[in-house]
Amino acid sequence: MADAIRALTIDAVEQAKSGHPGMPLGMADAATVLFSRFMKYDAADPRWADRDRFVLSAGHGSMLLYAWLHLSGHGGMAVEDLRRFRQLHSVAAGHPEFGEHPAIETTTGPLGQGLANAVGMALAERHLAARFGKSLVDHRTWVIAGDGCLMEGISHEAASLAGHFGLSKLCVLWDDNGICIDGEVSLTSSDDVLKRFQSYGWAVKRVDGHDPIAVEKALEGAVRSRKPTLIACRTIIGFAAPTKAGTAGSHGSPLGAKEAEAAKQALGWTSEPFEVPEDIKSNWEAAGRRSAGTRRSWLKRLANHPQKADFERAMAGKLPDGWHEAAAAFRQRLAEEKPKAATRVSSQKALEVLVPAIPELVGGSADLTGSNNTNVRGIPVLSPANLGGRYIHWGIREHGMAAAMNGMAAHGGVIPYSGTFLAFADYMRPSIRLAALMRVRAIHVLTHDSIGLGEDGPTHQPVETLASLRAMPNLCVFRPADAMETAECWELAVQRADGPSVLALSRQNLPALRGEAGENRSARGGYVLAEASGPRAATLIATGSEVQLAIAARETLEAEGVPTAVVSLPCWELFALQDEGYRAGVLGTAPRIGIEAALGFGWDHWLGPDGVFIGMTGFGASAPAEDLFRHFGITAEAVVAAARRKLT
Repeated sequence: MADAIRALTIDAVEQAKSGHPGMPLGMADAATVLFSRFMKYDAADPRWADRDRFVLSAGHGSMLLYAWLHLSGHGGMAVEDLRRFRQLHSVAAGHPEFGEHPAIETTTGPLGQGLANAVGMALAERHLAARFGKSLVDHRTWVIAGDGCLMEGISHEAASLAGHFGLSKLCVLWDDNGICIDGEVSLTSSDDVLKRFQSYGWAVKRVDGHDPIAVEKALEGAVRSRKPTLIACRTIIGFAAPTKAGTAGSHGSPLGAKEAEAAKQALGWTSEPFEVPEDIKSNWEAAGRRSAGTRRSWLKRLANHPQKADFERAMAGKLPDGWHEAAAAFRQRLAEEKPKAATRVSSQKALEVLVPAIPELVGGSADLTGSNNTNVRGIPVLSPANLGGRYIHWGIREHGMAAAMNGMAAHGGVIPYSGTFLAFADYMRPSIRLAALMRVRAIHVLTHDSIGLGEDGPTHQPVETLASLRAMPNLCVFRPADAMETAECWELAVQRADGPSVLALSRQNLPALRGEAGENRSARGGYVLAEASGPRAATLIATGSEVQLAIAARETLEAEGVPTAVVSLPCWELFALQDEGYRAGVLGTAPRIGIEAALGFGWDHWLGPDGVFIGMTGFGASAPAEDLFRHFGITAEAVVAAARRKLT
């Protein structure tokens, strides 16, 4: 059975003339034991909610995953798909892509991300088991990771989290082959990996990865363990390849026709390319059906479970009835009260409405709870003693936090949101990018969003970060101007089921700018906040904390007889999706001035060739916020002066 994985890997990589045969050839034995004797799955229903999750963190070895799916009888991974490995529109992409096949649990390839996703999946499983009970939620998370996954810094953050939370149903099989792309791992690392994981609170075991009996005993131990488990599977990369086995030469390129044929001869494999003997295929298909009875029993339990409707709704990612009414009532209250507050505080007020109304919302912060305002009074902390809690203290682990959030979102049943400072988005960027690529619903509350944070200085002032996040496809970046827009943006973020969101929020207090609460005006990304008193002479366009400056500048210009409109642009991505007529009506034909306490990169798209940008041109400085805005010329007076120059 393991040799079938190896043969298909060799064939697919040779046909594609590219790929990574080394890891599948080395880990085929251990993977076969896992897939045929331990993992709970039914090939007939790859999205069964209580299936075990499998994450190929070493995603370059994707043919191991595709071969298993094909051999075990999963629909949608036919031999024709393997023949088209790494080709355009193939479900068998170069690295596993979430959404390309229903049994691919997460997108992997950037090393370490899959391991950290798996921590989030295991955490989601424990949380949902506490909510719905073990009769509905009782499954494991399995990972195959390589040396590179464990070198990446994210593996330290993720493994530490797993040990802290005692995620005993998480097991990592480490492909301990001692080889990386440049050569032997000893070139670059002398860690004692097992001791490292022991220090995190994991159970550890070292086995011969080519000995199925040894692997089976280690997996039996993992199932019994009260800790997460790391099994070091000592393997030979490129196993059976006569000259490339055990070398970096088998890692990331085809073996070549001669070497491929010799490897098959060493295995005793005589079938034609992409062909598997019927008896071996039958054994694999039996493994794919092994848990069919378990799934049928689970379906019977679900049918009679008092929480059936709630469970199915949560796993489908649908929001509960009534949540929108609570949100609408909150916005009506904001319209009446017109609070002056930092948008980070307005965000917390919105969460006080949304979190009780949407049980799937699970929040957190990277050791900045009091600054991010992501907690809600009365909502219990998710801790080792209370995995049913709904607020996670992630610690100073932004990268691991964001990747675990992706795993929680991909697992289903949970809508994760968490916070840090906007300046630290770069620590999370690889995981935010993968969330956007996978189109999973993860919400990042990123506060202290400009020079307005003041005295902490340029290290914490994210002047370039908005532009870099806006450059990312399928990420919605919300920068609300006041409490009303913050509430609207939160509604849009929780409703957005096809991608992640960022809420960029201010540290400093902002005045209320809106007094009506009917339509969610932020839903179109941008809108006319204040129209000119006559035919427009100027249009002021701003986001977030600078919208108030645009309003103040408009008052001065209007008093001087210059009809001026103010456009609030809280979400560029949503505004770009509107029809051309709407955008043209909002932006107008008068000279445009953009205002944002950040770099101007990207603003040309909205300002046009004759527009003017008022903002940052370099890094910030350490001083009170008011002094910084004056020092860098981001004031209502500067906007008025720019408008006057355009109109003369």
